[in-house]
Amino acid sequence: MTREPRLVLASLSGEADARWAHEGSLWADLAMLGGVALDRDSREAARALVARDRSEFLPPDPLVFVDFQLAVLAGAPVRAGVNVRSSTLPPVREAARLCAAHDAVVEINAHCRQAELCRVGCGETLLRDTDRLAEYVAAAADQGAAVSVKVRAEVDGVDLTETARRVDEAGATLFHVDAMDSEEVVAHVADAAPDLHLVANNGVRDRDTVDEYLDYGADAVSVGRPSTDPRVLQRVREAVDDWFEARDTASSASAPEEHPPTSDADVR
Repeated sequence: MTREPRLVLASLSGEADARWAHEGSLWADLAMLGGVALDRDSREAARALVARDRSEFLPPDPLVFVDFQLAVLAGAPVRAGVNVRSSTLPPVREAARLCAAHDAVVEINAHCRQAELCRVGCGETLLRDTDRLAEYVAAAADQGAAVSVKVRAEVDGVDLTETARRVDEAGATLFHVDAMDSEEVVAHVADAAPDLHLVANNGVRDRDTVDEYLDYGADAVSVGRPSTDPRVLQRVREAVDDWFEARDTASSASAPEEHPPTSDADVR
């Protein structure tokens, strides 16, 4: 990645588009558009979700939509990413190619738990199949894109520390964890895969929640539903900046002081 984000806007299905990213750019470093269903089965699942009153992006051509949205954000003060769902690999590869061309992040959605998506192999179903998830990540990384993986905690049978290690080996750059009610999982993942840029999500609203996740070892936090509320974003931005400033100040204060040589003997 060209820069490391500290505050991320998490994708909101059917809402997180270029306009949404622009509106949050005063506070955020990275905005994840989407989620975008890419192939036939995932789009059919998204239509089923719309039929029961969920909001989804269903443009005539999802890849054209991704390309256009990223083009709109060219030159914006926030980096873009796109959260994608697909039951098949080729559209993920193509979405990653587009993201690479726009210096955007492609985020593999292994997070959604809606039954319609899980039945076609998206979301939590992908999270439960580590080999397949790693294959998606490797294919996206091969296109030159920065790759994020969005996951959730508290999924039976899933060890997120092992998942983090595997996607790191496959070429992921970010690991975006919805901690649910298991905030301490952030510390376990941070220890297991220190090279991943770890983004913590769920309930990020204020200084207390920011401090908790960053103290656990997250490199960044993300804001989901409140990402349309400037008051929340302002509070979170201030808390994030204050936390990193305090950390850097403490590191400087604890660094050993270097003294210049005082004589020729000291030099020798």
